[in-house]
Amino acid sequence: MRERWRNSGAGPRTRLRLLAGLLVTVYAVAALAGCDSAASSAGRQVIAGGASTGIYYAYSSGFAEQLRVAGFDIVAEETGGSVDNLMRVGSGDALLGFAQADTAADAVAGVGAFHAKIPIAAVARVYDEYVQLVVPASSAVRQLSDLPGLRVSVGEKHSGVTVIADRVLLAGGVREGTFTRRELGIDDSIAALERGEIDAFFWVGGVPTPGIESLSERVALRMIPIGPETVERMDLGRAGVYRVSALPLGAYDTSGTVETMMVPNYLVTSTQASEHLVFEVTKALFESRAELSRTVPAVALLDPRQAIFTSPVPLHPGAEKYYVQNRNNP
Repeated sequence: MRERWRNSGAGPRTRLRLLAGLLVTVYAVAALAGCDSAASSAGRQVIAGGASTGIYYAYSSGFAEQLRVAGFDIVAEETGGSVDNLMRVGSGDALLGFAQADTAADAVAGVGAFHAKIPIAAVARVYDEYVQLVVPASSAVRQLSDLPGLRVSVGEKHSGVTVIADRVLLAGGVREGTFTRRELGIDDSIAALERGEIDAFFWVGGVPTPGIESLSERVALRMIPIGPETVERMDLGRAGVYRVSALPLGAYDTSGTVETMMVPNYLVTSTQASEHLVFEVTKALFESRAELSRTVPAVALLDPRQAIFTSPVPLHPGAEKYYVQNRNNP
């Protein structure tokens, strides 16, 4: 290069201008490449979803598809639920994961199902989930106190459903050992209830949850109420994570409203994920709302004014940057 420049006839100033132009071009190309490579530089990424018939997986699959359109190399994977998702995100096995707020709070504190603090940060509070205690409409069960002596699925092991089910039962005065405990995921719980192998099952998710909605078309169902006294006992020391609510009128073709409780649901990532990458993920999350909500109704609940409230899980700096830049957008 030096010999070619020496013999080119160009003066020192000309050579400096040429060199400066070359450097500008190189940096511009690198910057443009950086925009496209942020999503794929680490290879194929994963969104930790949940059971195939739950809203986590439906949301994850739809969002992964939208991210691929935006240039990400990413897929959704079935998992055991909130605890499993948080473990995967914390270990780097997944870029993103959905988790209940109470379980995520346990993860950042290193308590409950977590033996150490998990390095997670929030992308958004995406929607609120309902605690659903499902029985056949023909069941004699009318309240929590009717469960002793029966076969009850409390959710898959290492799932957020199990965390909440155990807390509901404790707060409702149903002692461990007074019922037959089954630890089944949503798919297996649905199948077991339909076959008459269990009498009731817990689920925590958006309404309608696809698997339960499908079951209600084959089997008449009823939802068992979880009263405000139980919710208030559960929320002691948990800073308002659990809130008194009611299942939407007519959910799963049931009649009347049913008292229950709600818990926020977060989309989380690792604290080690880059600011630029998480900014782009957050941007895609909101830009895909209209498209995704056509197949996953819970997506319509995503609201940038509420998405920032993820305490005690800190917002990731990339997500925070997105919200600051778009604070005037609905």
